[in-house]
Amino acid sequence: MDQNRRDFLKKAVIMTSAGILAGGASDAFASNDKKSVSISRGGVNKKMTLRYKPFDAKFIHPFGVSGNMRTGTPLILVEIEYDGVIGYGEAAMPPYLGETQASVIEFLKKVNLDQFSSPFELDDILTYVDSITAYNFAAKASIDIALHDLVGKLLGARWCDIWGYTASKAPTTSYTIGIDTPEVVRQKTIEAAPYSIIKVKLGSEDDKKLVEAIRSVEPTKPLCVDANQGWKDKSYALDMIHWCKENGFIFVEQPIGKYNLDDMAWITERSPLPTVADESIQRLSDVKKMQGVFTGINIKLMKCTGLREGHKMLELARALGMKVMLGCMSGETSVAISAAAQLSPAVDWADLDGNLLINNDPFEGMKIVDGKITLADLPGVGAVKRK
Repeated sequence: MDQNRRDFLKKAVIMTSAGILAGGASDAFASNDKKSVSISRGGVNKKMTLRYKPFDAKFIHPFGVSGNMRTGTPLILVEIEYDGVIGYGEAAMPPYLGETQASVIEFLKKVNLDQFSSPFELDDILTYVDSITAYNFAAKASIDIALHDLVGKLLGARWCDIWGYTASKAPTTSYTIGIDTPEVVRQKTIEAAPYSIIKVKLGSEDDKKLVEAIRSVEPTKPLCVDANQGWKDKSYALDMIHWCKENGFIFVEQPIGKYNLDDMAWITERSPLPTVADESIQRLSDVKKMQGVFTGINIKLMKCTGLREGHKMLELARALGMKVMLGCMSGETSVAISAAAQLSPAVDWADLDGNLLINNDPFEGMKIVDGKITLADLPGVGAVKRK
């Protein structure tokens, strides 16, 4: 079969997949013969099986942000199996999310997938999962990611292709350096040499010393700052943003408290750098509230319940004329990082380095090549278990 023929067939599969997921799998397959249903959905009598287990991601270096230092991130790894095909997902829970391995397991015990005949009922399943409790966003994301991985594998397509994105347009990713001593910061900066942008965690009394430590190693590399609400006063925050502008920063995340939107709008109006909402935004309902308060938003799957809502947030932010950043939790494995990367061709900035900060990633998926996000040519979210 020649290359043009293969490309045509691949595009045909992706277009059909998009129609199925947009219009509902049951309707889309209703007119197909039994053989087609068996090939596409594994048979009408198949059921989905949910499995999960705790896992502790371990950092290469202790990771510090404003007000917190830790050595790892607790996770729950999730599998959803259907007709011998397994979709992988995860819940990653840094302390500020308010979720624990115990709370995620308790949530997952409530999830009953037997009521659904097929993983292609994606929207109905995830609407049901979201209705189980008001919160538990990371727990919900674990189901969402596993289902997207499973459906993509059944369709034989990556989600970036299903959504119609061009994988080669994925941006570079920043590499995060947490709050630490100048000596450790210098060492982390040396280790960040393969990455074209460095993200700096600020929000302490030693902010300028930490930036000076980075600049002693990388005098010209672009930087971005995440203050994690650490600059308590709007005037001080604006002064720091001007200082950051003079020192080669390209944008600033969450300089002040997440609920202080009036002061944040005042900062954004006067800021020489784009401002990005992080802690101030969780889900789709928050996006419109950020317009005029921040220049853009940071979408994190663990906060917004996964890819379904993350995709909607991206599209809404674009419609509102806002910038979009794609982020992650420190300590996520290559499952969640590869899932988020499926959205990356459509965003302005990416900070998808959570898996790069740990030394025990049980999966592999998207790669960073010359600082750029490079999606694996694998169906679903593009992650596989390490051998």
